[in-house]
Amino acid sequence: MIERYSDHAANERTFLAWVRTGIAIIAFGFVVEKFNLFVRTMAEASKLDGGSRLQVDRFTGPFSHYDGLVLILIGIAIIVIALFRFVRTGRMIDDARSHSGGGIKAELVLAVVLGLVVMAMTVYFAL
Repeated sequence: MIERYSDHAANERTFLAWVRTGIAIIAFGFVVEKFNLFVRTMAEASKLDGGSRLQVDRFTGPFSHYDGLVLILIGIAIIVIALFRFVRTGRMIDDARSHSGGGIKAELVLAVVLGLVVMAMTVYFAL
């Protein structure tokens, strides 16, 4: 029998939840990037009049080149941080000494960055 099995199982479930979250953010980044590529291709291929051309060009601006990439990088960072926390927590579970809960600096920074990216995308597309 594995000692402290329920703690290790909870640690693994938490790790897998973070991995699923990271994969979902990476997938959303790919969707955004492919949509930007589609819009840029349509803007270049179509012969729209001046007013419609400006409307399409608004979605192919400089921000649209990086928003999907930023989401992909945030998703990768979430998975890497989850891996380090999984290993560290597993070692702390096996250690006989008592440990504090630890900080949440990395998760807080990633959450703030992700929130800012989503807010910037929302404002960019709303204007």
